[in-house]
Amino acid sequence: MTEEGAGRPERDPEAVSRFVEHFAAQLVAAGMPRMPARVFASLLVSDTGASTSAELGETLRISPAAVSGAVRYLDQQHLVSREREPGSRRERYRVHGDQWYEALTNREAVIRHWQDALREGVASVGPDTPAGLRLGETLAFFEFVEKEIETIMKRWRVHRDETFGRA
Repeated sequence: MTEEGAGRPERDPEAVSRFVEHFAAQLVAAGMPRMPARVFASLLVSDTGASTSAELGETLRISPAAVSGAVRYLDQQHLVSREREPGSRRERYRVHGDQWYEALTNREAVIRHWQDALREGVASVGPDTPAGLRLGETLAFFEFVEKEIETIMKRWRVHRDETFGRA
């Protein structure tokens, strides 16, 4: 047992590796590219929630270029952040406890862009045409989702604070 892990049971590296690959497969099935899914899952199981490129490459047995591309994708999705190690030029990649909240909240901007495009589509084909009705229903769905996300996130914050004692 390492000093850092004192007082905690040792992990079974094979079980952790199986979890990383299994959870990554679930993320891939939901549409995330494979390497970002593996890097994200690896960061999730890290006690610190952070790793360097070299650590991720060694753990996952992937190249620095694969790590870089994966982190770029995850950063764009607001699932990880980059931070400099104090006194070093090396970056650490960190997953935060609120990564799902951040990712979902940032989807609201995407949904608003889709709504704008759908409004333009309805206007271009005519609201009473079959295509206009279909586009109008899709627009109504995204307007509904946008309102519901806001409500869900408020409820989540309350639930999180009650469950995990956050302020």
